[in-house]
Order: sequence, then structure tokens, then C-alpha cells
Amino acid sequence: MKKTIALIAHDGKKAEMVAFVKDHIESLRHAHLVATGTTGSYVQQTGLPVELKLSGPKGGDAQIAAMAAEGLVNGIIFFRDPLGKHPHEPDIQMLMRICDLYNVPLATNPATGALIIEGLLEDKD
Repeated sequence: MKKTIALIAHDGKKAEMVAFVKDHIESLRHAHLVATGTTGSYVQQTGLPVELKLSGPKGGDAQIAAMAAEGLVNGIIFFRDPLGKHPHEPDIQMLMRICDLYNVPLATNPATGALIIEGLLEDKD
């Protein structure tokens, strides 16, 4: 069964997310990808299939948090913009709390994202 990885990126980090996905595309082909709406539409341009949720500010972060709470996500890669202000900050904090509560791996930068991919996907077909 394929592992499910959720992808989220703030606006200032979307290009970084696409570059990250391209760098790890062979491994990510073996995953079921879920993403917030806008991030997912960018990732789809790599040719990978992505299940789209709502955009982050419209509830996508909360949808992915609910999936994590239900045990439907194996890991989350969330490239956050630590310097920006986000009107949906409570959703972001809730997502992080859910990951801690349910022991779901959460990466917030490319280094830890690569570790999640390695741990969940590589050599585990």
C-alpha cells in the first residue's frame, strides 16, 4: 500500500516546494500525494498526480490536519514562511499540534522533508 504524504507551502515557498519535488520525483512517484489547493496545482505541473484539498487560507490546512488525526497521512511536508504573516495562523498551529498529538512526521524545510521521504519511501516498495 502506498504511503500518503501531504504537501503544503506558503506563497513565498511554493517555488521551493516544486524544486524539492523535482529533486525527489522518483521516490515521490511511489507515494499518494495530497496537497493544499494552490501548492498541489503547482506540484501537478511536475507530472505527479496530486489529490487537491482546499487552499490553505480556505481550510486546506485543517483538512490535512483532520486526515492526520484520522491516520490517513503518513507524513507532512510543510514549507512555512517564518517571516510572513498568515491570516490562517490558527489552522497552521492546529496542524502542528495534531502532528505532535498523533505522532505524524512533520517537516518544515527541505532537509527534514528529505528525511521523511527517505524514511517513508526509499527502498520500501
